[in-house]
Amino acid sequence: MRVVEDDGLRIPDYMWEEMKLIIPKVIDNHPLHCHRKRMDDRKVMDGIFFVLRTGCQWQALDSTNICKHSVAHERFQEWVQLNVFEEFWKRGLFMYDEVKGIDWKWLSLDGAMTKSPLGGEKNRRKPN
Repeated sequence: MRVVEDDGLRIPDYMWEEMKLIIPKVIDNHPLHCHRKRMDDRKVMDGIFFVLRTGCQWQALDSTNICKHSVAHERFQEWVQLNVFEEFWKRGLFMYDEVKGIDWKWLSLDGAMTKSPLGGEKNRRKPN
């Protein structure tokens, strides 16, 4: 088993401090409080960012010491539904604007919805 050391794979502390404010707290509603304890959110987020940074498949997390791929993928899906990543992106954008400044007048968005000029005819002959 390959062991991943803490060589920059961990979310920086300043970033985690912002991120943990966005992640909703999970409450164990079971009357006996007997559910298994969830894996630490920071470890899971480290695993998610590892997959996003490297482009590897989720299963590749199993060969690291970060976390299991099933936990990371499940939590990723949960947090996407709760807009955690979108909110983090917004906060990061506003923070960057405060620190460095974003010159909004030079930004543009191309929303053209036209056919490709070299796309060919609709019912063209298919190659063999």
